Amino acid sequence: MGEMGLRERKKRRMYEDVSDVAVRLFLAKGFDAVSVAEVAAAAGISKPTLFRYFPAKEDLVLHRIADHETEAARLVADASDASDASDASGAESPVGVLRARFLSGLAHNDPVTGLNDHPQVLAFHTLLNSTPTLVARQYAYLQRSEAALAEALGGTLEARLAAGQIIAVQRILAQDNWRRIAAGERVEDVREDAVRAAEEAFGRLERALTV
Repeated sequence: MGEMGLRERKKRRMYEDVSDVAVRLFLAKGFDAVSVAEVAAAAGISKPTLFRYFPAKEDLVLHRIADHETEAARLVADASDASDASDASGAESPVGVLRARFLSGLAHNDPVTGLNDHPQVLAFHTLLNSTPTLVARQYAYLQRSEAALAEALGGTLEARLAAGQIIAVQRILAQDNWRRIAAGERVEDVREDAVRAAEEAFGRLERALTV
C-alpha cells in the first residue's frame, strides 16, 4: 500500500509540474501560440508521455480546476451520509451546505469564488475566459459538475433541475466577482457585495427547491 501511495504521489506531481509549465507558457505567449510539443520539451518529457497524462491540450489548463468538478456533489453526499448517521431532523439542506461552502470560499478568497486579486490568479482566469477552446471545455466541465450533483441529489428530474440551478448560481456569482476584480476593484471593496449576493441567491434557491 505504501508503494501504491508513493506511485500515486509521483503521478500527481507529474500532473502538477507539467500543468504548471504549460500554464506559464500559455500566459507568456498565448494558448494558441504554444504547441504541445513545446510544452513537452519545456517539461523535459516526450510528446507521447505528455499525452498519456493530458489527452488534450486544453487539459493542461483545466487540470488546475479538475478537483472542483465534483466538489458540490461530494459535499452534498458527505452531508447526507452524516445526517444518516445521526439525527436527520437537524440536518442542513443540500442548498444550505453549498451556500456555507461558497460563503467560506469568499471569506478565504478562494479563487473558485472569483474573489481573489492575486496577479497569477487573475491571469489564469483571463486565460480561461478569453480562449474560445477553453471556454467551450469549461461548459463540458460544468455539465459534468451538474450531472454529478444531480446524482448526489437523487437522480430524479427534480434533482437534475435543482442541480442545474445550483451550478448556474455558483458560476454566475463567481464570474461577477471575477469581472469586478479584473476591472480593477479591490477584493475588500467587492467582498461585502459578493457575500450579500451569495446569501440572497442561495436563499432564493432554498425557498424554491424541494430537494
